[in-house]
Amino acid sequence: METNQELSEEQLREVERQLSIIRRGAAEIIPEDALTHKIATSVLSGKPLKVKLGLDPSSPDIHVGHTVVLQKLRQFQDLGHEVQLIIGDFTGRIGDPTGKSETRKQLSECKTKRSYL
Repeated sequence: METNQELSEEQLREVERQLSIIRRGAAEIIPEDALTHKIATSVLSGKPLKVKLGLDPSSPDIHVGHTVVLQKLRQFQDLGHEVQLIIGDFTGRIGDPTGKSETRKQLSECKTKRSYL
């Protein structure tokens, strides 16, 4: 990684510290070298990463699967990075069949808002 040549020993330790925290609870980071480069660039420049998660509010249910990514976002936030949660209300209204044989029924704007408010 080119950025490693520019980082001091202290900065390299900070990159590795952040990566070790982010690796916790993750089976795999794809591609890890790209994340390493982004964290190194952030440490070098002093600018936090912007980490985004988009959610589809087609249902008001929150399940255990959501907690995994939300906890990972919190780790990035605790490391000083910016976290942005995006609720795709338009996607929720038009539906996303994700391989199903038929499309979901389109939700009204009111029902979509009820799912995330």
